[in-house]
Amino acid sequence: MKSSELKNKQIPELNVELISLLKAQFGLRMQLATQQLTNTRQLRMIRRDIARVKTVITQRQNNHEE
Repeated sequence: MKSSELKNKQIPELNVELISLLKAQFGLRMQLATQQLTNTRQLRMIRRDIARVKTVITQRQNNHEE
């Protein structure tokens, strides 16, 4: 997911995206714990996507407060 795609979304859409990414991360962590995860890079990519979404949400909230 690119940050340019996230910047076009509103805060409620970003929150939905964040929840889906957190669920995906949980699933990947469970696969890792049970040694079913073959591509460990997925976990890193999800974590970075979560950080991108949280960053955009924080930026939007700070802009609305000013």
